[in-house]
Amino acid sequence: MTLLSVLDQTPVIAGHSVADAIAATVELAQLADDLGYTRYWCAEHHGLRGVSNPCPEVMLARLGSVTKRIRIGSGGIMLPYYSPFKVAEQFMMLEALFPNRVDLGVGRAPGGDMRTAQAVAAGAYNRGELFPQQVAELLGLMHGTLPDDHLAQGVLLQPQIETRPQLWMLGSSEFGGLLAAQLGIRFSFAHFINAHFGKQVALAYRERFQPGNEAAQPYLATAVFVICADTEQEAADLEKAVDLRRVQMAYGLNEPIPSIEQGIAQEYGEREQLVIDREKPRSIIGTPERVTERLTELQQQFQADELMVLTVAGSYRARLRSYELLADAFQLGSNKAA
Repeated sequence: MTLLSVLDQTPVIAGHSVADAIAATVELAQLADDLGYTRYWCAEHHGLRGVSNPCPEVMLARLGSVTKRIRIGSGGIMLPYYSPFKVAEQFMMLEALFPNRVDLGVGRAPGGDMRTAQAVAAGAYNRGELFPQQVAELLGLMHGTLPDDHLAQGVLLQPQIETRPQLWMLGSSEFGGLLAAQLGIRFSFAHFINAHFGKQVALAYRERFQPGNEAAQPYLATAVFVICADTEQEAADLEKAVDLRRVQMAYGLNEPIPSIEQGIAQEYGEREQLVIDREKPRSIIGTPERVTERLTELQQQFQADELMVLTVAGSYRARLRSYELLADAFQLGSNKAA
């Protein structure tokens, strides 16, 4: 049985408000819970008009309260901004609210541009240099294994509960995979960011994994950009909005996610078409048959324990429908009883 999960960036589609985007996230989480998806992760971004969740930990409290079964988590918390102690407190509180349902995924990317990153971190953004140390501190805090000379040693970490959130490393390169292996934690590879060399990263993670307090064996999720549509024509129209988004990003344009209508109407020159063609491998877009076949190939290639699906479409309705079609294609209904 293939395990499917959701990665949500709370996209703001052109013509819609941030309030619409947040409401769409709540609706999608409830649908994913009903359909049998394994987990629902919220990404952290700052200063971007196309995505609207700068604080996954707040959104997760809302999502946990309106879902019943699905795991909820961060995909991820951008740890270089924060105190590991404070992050541990936040996710221990979420775990206290929703026992055995919380994932703490961490990453080192800024989730925005460098100027914004420095604003978020009050001028102290460390660009990820301290990231390995911060992840090790998170492990030590949650499992009571901090070194004797650590400044937080002996400090009471609240809330005091029996269970712990699952700790995950997020990454799109060998760095994240090897760090996850060294620390003995779960790893999610971002194929939607880096569509190349992922197989080698996954293999290195598995080969070098060292069991620890967090995980006794390697566990790998592959995060993939997917849009599934009922017909080839619908898929083609949805892909045009994705193409426009990729061109906007290549030109550094800070805009909402293009609508389907904007994508269909857009025309491109040779330079823009080169961008579109270059970015095609990062997406899987098509009917259920094509998408299922390609996802199955990727899962086998990565030897992935789980597939995490990111869908950013030019319509909220199309996004919901994509997850419905995937759930049906992979027969996720049996997961709800797990």
